[in-house]
Amino acid sequence: MSQKQAVLDLGRKTDTQLVTLRGLQFWLYATNVLSPFLPVYFQAKGYSSGQIGFMMMLGPLLAVFFQPVWGYLSDRLGTVKKIVFLLWTLSILSSIGLFASTGYGPTLAFVTLLYFFWLPSLPLMDSITIKATERRGQSFGSVRLFGSLGYTVVLIVGGVLLGKWFGISSLSLIFWATWAVPLVLLFKLRDEPASGERMSLQSLKPILKNKSFLWFLLLVFIISVPHRMHDVMFSLYLTEAGGSDSMVGWSWALAAAAEIPAFALLSRHLHRVREFNLIGLVCLLYTFRWLAYAITKDPWVMFALQAGAAVTFAVFWITVVHYTVNILPKQLTSTGQSLLAMVFLGFAGITGGSIGGWLEDHHGGSSMYVFAAIVSLAAGMIFFGSEIVARRRRETALLKQISKL
Repeated sequence: MSQKQAVLDLGRKTDTQLVTLRGLQFWLYATNVLSPFLPVYFQAKGYSSGQIGFMMMLGPLLAVFFQPVWGYLSDRLGTVKKIVFLLWTLSILSSIGLFASTGYGPTLAFVTLLYFFWLPSLPLMDSITIKATERRGQSFGSVRLFGSLGYTVVLIVGGVLLGKWFGISSLSLIFWATWAVPLVLLFKLRDEPASGERMSLQSLKPILKNKSFLWFLLLVFIISVPHRMHDVMFSLYLTEAGGSDSMVGWSWALAAAAEIPAFALLSRHLHRVREFNLIGLVCLLYTFRWLAYAITKDPWVMFALQAGAAVTFAVFWITVVHYTVNILPKQLTSTGQSLLAMVFLGFAGITGGSIGGWLEDHHGGSSMYVFAAIVSLAAGMIFFGSEIVARRRRETALLKQISKL
């Protein structure tokens, strides 16, 4: 073995970056224990479905306008770590205000601030994970799956604690406990060196001029609306059907656990398929899944349907992240992921939450999922149609090149 190879092997053995990132993904998504239980917490405080949907989605809407700013600052300053630390600190402070609030106005203000600061950290962590895995020859999904694992474990534990011992009023204690480990791990994280030219406002032009990527973001918005509606309203739908607080936790844990195999395996095979065709297929699977939710009244069937996340959301998210990474320049990785999160968490979030809350209040929970099925079917047709148009353009361009020979 050469001296150079020995140094490289030693570097791999002492490189703990991926281990740290796996831990951060695990605990960052564990802090999302709030999402499935907050609607139940708000319902216990007497708020209506419409009010809950609005509260859960106003923060993501406002985050829409600042999401790319955090990504730009990260790319421009060459640091994810410091910006994430700032966002997490402000998130924790906002949560203290949230759980101390008693009226609707203060509660709305603090839950908005909480999500406003917490949500941007997700694409930033995805960005540094993508850079780290690419440099070390690993797949993004092999690290991201730890996020689903963390979400699963904490939801199970949290559901049991809230359902059998503490009650939903003690949600704050579980949420704050999940922050201890990620804050420690963040200090061990190293910023990944940027590839390509230094980020600048001038370098944003490729995104603004990339019609394919902008069209892609529009399609992501359409398919994300019903999914984000489900994220906000399912916990209420399940409890109204007779499910317990503990079942709420277990149902979301099942969804997260079902995603793990997809995150672990799919990244290795994405290069073999066209992304738009795969997302179109996912849209059709979403259609059948949402129809099943609309038809059933049994909470245990609703619980079982959560496993459908394995072939819907997990496949969808890995594919859209993969497409975003491939279509944009390397130095725009954080910005691209922020724009993707802006659409999914922000625009689609406020739209889905508002529509879902209104439908729940005026036409019942089943109407939400009928709407979701219709939108998903339409999105699938658009994705398939877009791929057909793109293929014809590629064939036309190839024929022109051949004719010039």
